[in-house]
Amino acid sequence: MPRLISDEGRHTHPLVWAIAIVCLILVIAVIITGIVVLTVYIIYKPKAPYIKVAYAHLNNLVYDQSGLLQIDMTLTMVAENDNMRAHASFSDQRILLQFHGIDVAVLRADPFEVAKNNSLELNYLFQSQPIPLGEGARDTMDVALKRGMVPFELIGQARTRWKVGFFLSVRFFTRLNCHLNFFLLNGSAINSDCSSKTK
Repeated sequence: MPRLISDEGRHTHPLVWAIAIVCLILVIAVIITGIVVLTVYIIYKPKAPYIKVAYAHLNNLVYDQSGLLQIDMTLTMVAENDNMRAHASFSDQRILLQFHGIDVAVLRADPFEVAKNNSLELNYLFQSQPIPLGEGARDTMDVALKRGMVPFELIGQARTRWKVGFFLSVRFFTRLNCHLNFFLLNGSAINSDCSSKTK
């Protein structure tokens, strides 16, 4: 004989209600956080600080038949902060000047700050120790000397940090990886468009 089954007297378990309330709170928190981040971004329009080469000159290059390379170079790098409403700090800078993958010099800087919408020059004047070149590097140098143009690479990074608003602090590494070519005749740099700015 058919029986009528009634749900009367059944209740949702309190644990289910608790989980539903927690989920609702989390969803609301995510929405509010998204609105705050979007509002701060629209107001501050944050831009990533970066490093660029402003000036480069090969003052002297000595290379002998035994494969020893020694250079004297001037480099001016600029730390740029294009943020209109935020100061930026730079730290842990380590940039390598290389020839054919061989380290020629290490460019470092103590931690420093750059005011909002401002820049700071980092001046380097250095003379390397005699550096022995391997066979591949010697071949590259021989070709460079015949062409009258010597290539170097700048590879490295610096940690940057800047605040957006009162609560949001942004940290990341700005990375540099570019080529510097110099005329042997006068030591001037050719097309020294070298920057860690994301393009």
